[in-house]
Amino acid sequence: MFEAVEALKDEYAELEKRMSDPELHSDQAVARQVGKRYAALAPIVRAYTEWLQTADDIEAAKELASEDESFAEEAIRLTTRREELAEKLQMLLVPRDPGDDKDAILEIKAGEGGDESALFAGDLLKMYLKYAENQGWKTEVLDAADSDLGGYKSVTVAVKAKGVPEPGEAPYAKLKFEGGVHRVQRVPVTESQGRIHTSAAGVLVLPEAEDVDVEVDVNDLRIDVFRSSGPGGQSVNTTDSAVRITHLPTGIVVSCQNEKSQLQNREQAMRILRSRLLAAAQEAANQEASDARRLQIRTVDRSERVRTYNYPENRFSDHRVGFKTHNLDQVLGGELAPVIQALTEADLAERLAAVAPK
Repeated sequence: MFEAVEALKDEYAELEKRMSDPELHSDQAVARQVGKRYAALAPIVRAYTEWLQTADDIEAAKELASEDESFAEEAIRLTTRREELAEKLQMLLVPRDPGDDKDAILEIKAGEGGDESALFAGDLLKMYLKYAENQGWKTEVLDAADSDLGGYKSVTVAVKAKGVPEPGEAPYAKLKFEGGVHRVQRVPVTESQGRIHTSAAGVLVLPEAEDVDVEVDVNDLRIDVFRSSGPGGQSVNTTDSAVRITHLPTGIVVSCQNEKSQLQNREQAMRILRSRLLAAAQEAANQEASDARRLQIRTVDRSERVRTYNYPENRFSDHRVGFKTHNLDQVLGGELAPVIQALTEADLAERLAAVAPK
């Protein structure tokens, strides 16, 4: 039934040997990749091993049932457990997003609504930073462009897990469905008549690429430097510390000006560029999937308007899965777990439906 798992079991054993080899840890990037793959395979191997063992246990219990009735009950319990394990294995074996074990790059940009949209972008940033804190993740602002009244015209944040997270628990796996247009309905601070306005901000979530994920040829880059117009101390507007990198083959442009030195800004820009290139490569691979599969993932399509934050009604709505709650204040305080769980379950259900026998 699960013949394919035997190959994964062999791979798991080989990875275990590699992890005990001191030479592996001389290259931290490769070691991290091996560790992630090992962690991803662990729950599959554990479930498969128990699933195999229960078959022998059921037979043994049935043989002993003629002598002791309690073993008949044990056989029933083990049969139920075996069915649960089979269902769990099916879910674990469903093809997943290749970025699910990665850290994340989160970009928030003000959209419709001018200064009010920038203020809302700042509120979204606070929400995600608080959620990350609740998850025990580390966050780092890579680049930010402030607006005049507060908030951000745009802000980019790296979200990193501590150690090697379990499958489905990494930052990108949790945050990837946040991508899309977020709409807010409230009375702006600039509104003197007390009228409710609607504005929006865009969120983009990328899996953070590592050096081993994406090779960038320096000959494909055009690097421009200019004077920063954002925070950064005395060097702002006095030195060419800001950096703009253009990836010529794809036309992707990344700018960073947050740090005081040109070198630091260049390093941050390269992190963002690698992640955008990885996301572009994954998107291209997804485009090669069948039309039917693409239609089936419409529920979590990141290109659509995904959320509404209604302040007068204290209402939070996710339009993709019909999730609605009247505790907007708590959601903005970082309590995103219920809606993230709903989106994750919807995605898993559709992936299962896509691979189910017709």
